[in-house]
Amino acid sequence: MSINITGHTGLTGLLGSPVSHSISPSMHNTSFEALGLDYVYLCFNVDTSNLKTAVEGLKALGVKGFNCTYPDKNMMCQLCDSLSPAASMIGAVNTVLNNNGKLTGFNTDGIGYMMSVKDAGFDIIGKKMTLLGAGGAASAICVQAALDGVSEIDVYSIKDNFWDRAVKLIDSINKNTDCKASLYEFNDVASFKKSVASSAILTNGTSVGLAPDSHNCPVSDTSVLRQGLIVSDVIYNPRETKLLSLAKAAGCHTFNGMYMLLYQGAEAFKIWTGHDMPVDTVKSQFFS
Repeated sequence: MSINITGHTGLTGLLGSPVSHSISPSMHNTSFEALGLDYVYLCFNVDTSNLKTAVEGLKALGVKGFNCTYPDKNMMCQLCDSLSPAASMIGAVNTVLNNNGKLTGFNTDGIGYMMSVKDAGFDIIGKKMTLLGAGGAASAICVQAALDGVSEIDVYSIKDNFWDRAVKLIDSINKNTDCKASLYEFNDVASFKKSVASSAILTNGTSVGLAPDSHNCPVSDTSVLRQGLIVSDVIYNPRETKLLSLAKAAGCHTFNGMYMLLYQGAEAFKIWTGHDMPVDTVKSQFFS
């Protein structure tokens, strides 16, 4: 991959801390080169203590747009001039478009997830989802699934720092979409069994099972894993989590979070450039 920087090169990038491990520069720069677009994507180690200063600097430089990752997504909402419906409901921004100094915040994580469902060959529109977690990834999935037409979502979460935000999120979904959303405590075993039994898909939106703790599983009662159930995990390291391994053994359909990562980036790419990311090229180079 070679990047030809010119006096007209459009700057895009990633703000967060840490960011050195990110695959986003490879994805985007490969896509820019493949389409002959005069853009470059860089990583900037920026946390919440200097996010406002960094954003003002990027605006002054005329940056085309940028991504935000941990820990900047929530604070970025306050620094944007306007928000997409999904970003507003989630309360987090992962993609920003700069239009002559006016910043519009988007959240493409949920779009990435819903595209990954479709890529895996499944249609969950009009059906029910059981969702584990109420953090950033889970909230984005919940909102986008509701906006796209998933009929019912049961969210299971521990009563941690995300609980009060989850209560507000569920209320917002019920008020602003046709989806019926409900929130339950993670240890409500009886209702969880009923929920999964009536759901088309069970999604782990938590970090339980993420390497190096890949021996952990967010589902303690594996009897809920029935043949034909779709089981997905936002984790992609390891590629097959313990949950996905157990689900596969039970005859479930499974997929991981690799293509959620790909498609959230593809949506950001289109927001900045107006072009579709060459996802097949990116898949073959970085996701095979």
